[in-house]
This record gives sequence, C-alpha cells and structure tokens, in this order.
Amino acid sequence: VQLVQSGGGLVQAGGSLRLSCVASGRIVSSRFFMGWFRQVPWKSRELVGYIAAGDGKTSYTDSVKGRFTISRDSANNTVYLQMNALKPEDTAVYYCAAHQRGRVSTTAAEFDYWGQGTQVTVSS
Repeated sequence: VQLVQSGGGLVQAGGSLRLSCVASGRIVSSRFFMGWFRQVPWKSRELVGYIAAGDGKTSYTDSVKGRFTISRDSANNTVYLQMNALKPEDTAVYYCAAHQRGRVSTTAAEFDYWGQGTQVTVSS
C-alpha cells in the first residue's frame, strides 16, 4: 500500500507546477477519498483540496481556489495537483493522502495513507 509522489521543486512567483501521486497496492484512486495537504515548519498540515471517490467531486481551500486543480487518472491510478499562479506563500511540503472511510474529510487525522511529501518553493 503506497502513495508515491513526484513533481515539485523551485519556481518563480506566477509560475506553475504539477504534483503527481501514484497509488499502488489496495489503494485505487477512484475508490478512495484523496486529499492534498501542505505543511510549513511549526504548523500543522493544511488541507489544500480533495477529490472524492466515485463522482470525483473536488473542493479547495479558499487560498488556492481558482489557481489549483485536482484531477484523477483512473487508468494510471494517479491523482494530480496542478498549481498555477503560484505565490511565495504557497511554499511548503506537499503531501497526498487517502482514506476509504466513505465520507468527506478535511483533517489530516482522518487520512490513513500518506505520500512521502515533496517540497514546493516559490521565489518572489
């Protein structure tokens, strides 16, 4: 059971990055509730957004609405986080996460599986 992330790196403000999260084992991205979180030092993980199992409904925190998009490629069991118009305050370690509890979740404690995290740094 794994979530393996890729993408991330250093980008100038206004730029774009795409993060990928490949699921394996018993995690089927279309059947699991998938979330993207971010964390900066000395703060708890913040939910960036999620994509629900089944219908793929997405939702985002206010600070990224209109700039970030979560999508799912069921054939490749992969979830993406497309980040556009990046700002320095988006700098953080980003994590994908999953659970199969059958409900919407917005806190880190409710997720059972986690990717390894990837650093995103936005320079001004």
